[in-house]
Amino acid sequence: MEQDKFSHLDKDGSANMVDISEKNITNRFASASCTVELSEKAYTLVKQNQIQKGNVLNIAKIAAISASKKTHDLIPLCHQIPLSKVDIEFTLNDEKNTIDIHGIAITDWKTGVEMEALTAVSIASLTIYDMCKSVDKGIRITDIRLDKKTGGKSGNYTRK
Repeated sequence: MEQDKFSHLDKDGSANMVDISEKNITNRFASASCTVELSEKAYTLVKQNQIQKGNVLNIAKIAAISASKKTHDLIPLCHQIPLSKVDIEFTLNDEKNTIDIHGIAITDWKTGVEMEALTAVSIASLTIYDMCKSVDKGIRITDIRLDKKTGGKSGNYTRK
């Protein structure tokens, strides 16, 4: 179900934190993804765990989970959400020298976890950039997107 107005604006068009006090606690799930495009040299160093700063994918996963817990601090109108689970997976593509990042967030709460899943994959990709920038300043982060969400009044969503 699509909305015809923005939920974070009041009747005058000013920023407004949505009131969730009357909502029921339900199970909420969201998955998001993005792609990091690296040079062949940087990709090979990541794959072989030879980046000087350390294990890129391990550190990116920890950064992603930590960031998802702080989404409400980063995005002004997000609610603080008790997360039940956040996870990140990396898929390496040798032909394209890319790393696909897939993240999930789960909660039992009054509002969804889309922003937490999106924050997780975004920070994972930025961490990869930070750790590899000495080898490749041309790294590209692309296609940050919500792939799926379940639970809540607005219903389920799956990216086509």
